[in-house]
Amino acid sequence: MTVDTKALLERWVALAGDGAADCGRELIERYQDPSRQYHTVEHLAQVLDVVDELAESAVDARAVRYAAWFHDAVYSYGVDVDSQPANEECSAQLSESVLRTIGEPEALVREVARLVRLTEHHAPQPDDRNGAALCDADLAILGSDEVTYARYRNQIRAEYQQIPEPVFRSGRAKILRDLLALPRLFHTDVARDRYEAKARANLAAEIASLES
Repeated sequence: MTVDTKALLERWVALAGDGAADCGRELIERYQDPSRQYHTVEHLAQVLDVVDELAESAVDARAVRYAAWFHDAVYSYGVDVDSQPANEECSAQLSESVLRTIGEPEALVREVARLVRLTEHHAPQPDDRNGAALCDADLAILGSDEVTYARYRNQIRAEYQQIPEPVFRSGRAKILRDLLALPRLFHTDVARDRYEAKARANLAAEIASLES
């Protein structure tokens, strides 16, 4: 999937205003970092597309769209990743800085940061409609078809290519088991109907492959 970054910037400007265009360009550049293989502008565009589809499920779709833009704005990985602040925390702090700079209301700033932090574990509370929409959009890839899911798996491995295979397999399997143990992967009715069953099948298959 080739992403039209001009069109992507237009989506940011429609959300944040013409005066924030430079901030949008800087965000897009973050997702274009050549070290990224999955958490790229393609992923950003896909999450934004699903957020649009789930917008009616949210209380504040604007906050969810902002959170989608920022949710992977900071993405560090490597052998020392456990010694660093969580990517989600760093991304949330960036969202607070940028949104305050462009003059968004403090209540919106706080909500966007909260939503970004929520993507660390993807476990919104039952009444958190904004969180449900964002988390469902971020995890939609898990419910994709086999070819798309295989490509996603390969991209994730490529991002962590410096991690030795046994360490990667163990860590990745734990992440997937934790996801699979959630009572539900998807929280909006639309996403649950569309992705839940396929996502659980994909996760189980990948875990079996990692542990074989």
